[in-house]
Amino acid sequence: MDKIRSLAEWMVERGLSREDLLQQTVFDTKVFDAILNGRYTPSPQQRQRLAGVLGLQPDQISWGHTVPVEHIYGHGPQFGRSP
Repeated sequence: MDKIRSLAEWMVERGLSREDLLQQTVFDTKVFDAILNGRYTPSPQQRQRLAGVLGLQPDQISWGHTVPVEHIYGHGPQFGRSP
């Protein structure tokens, strides 16, 4: 089994551009870009579709968030009840 790599790394290895993969998977552009940039974790069906186009198994692609999740709404822990 090959190493686990990101979607972008597999695309480079397979010689596929963003447009090629987007056209073959028939995803919404915003969803595809979010997956590609690590801002969205795809569903099992979306993972299967992407992996199939690349000729891989879904577990050969790392699917987690690569961009840290930042909570920008609310006042933070300094407001509210204290222990």
